[in-house]
Amino acid sequence: MYQGVVIERLSNRAFVMQNLIKSGNQSRLIFEGPTRGLLGYRGQFVIDTKGEGILCSRVLGFRPFAGEIRKRVVGSMVSMASGKALGFSLWNLQDRGILYIGPGTEVYEGMVIGNTSKGEEMVVNPTKGKQLTNVRSSGADEALDLIPYHALTIENGLEIMANDELLEVTPTTVRLRKQYLKEGERVKNKK
Repeated sequence: MYQGVVIERLSNRAFVMQNLIKSGNQSRLIFEGPTRGLLGYRGQFVIDTKGEGILCSRVLGFRPFAGEIRKRVVGSMVSMASGKALGFSLWNLQDRGILYIGPGTEVYEGMVIGNTSKGEEMVVNPTKGKQLTNVRSSGADEALDLIPYHALTIENGLEIMANDELLEVTPTTVRLRKQYLKEGERVKNKK
């Protein structure tokens, strides 16, 4: 049922299909590929199969290098300020891509707080609060409806990080950050 999307995703990760066995409305797909190609894929597999698929893996031994694995085609949302991320700011940013942090998270300049659907880096301010005025009106302060954020795991972070990003792992958090924290340094070193 979901075999097309699974075949496409694994093919992009340097896997080669060895066998396809159909049994009623179920399919068993057998692939061979590098272990590094599975990094970050389990979560994507659950999404692709809507929780109905079963993924098993085993090591067959050492093989020659299978080639580069295609990297992500999305850009990064990079914080331009340090402080606590505010719900109002994240509410405005959630339409631009997927967020990795929630309100109240401590952020710093150069920290990757999400990804964008466009393939380029976007510098954003997650600490920006709502402009307060003395004028009050009924219904002006609506409840913010935030989409749940995707908390990073080590496996997911390794999969989505770009060449100019680093993965920070502490006992309490997993964060992505740019190699050069200041925007000016990133632009200068990109050339």
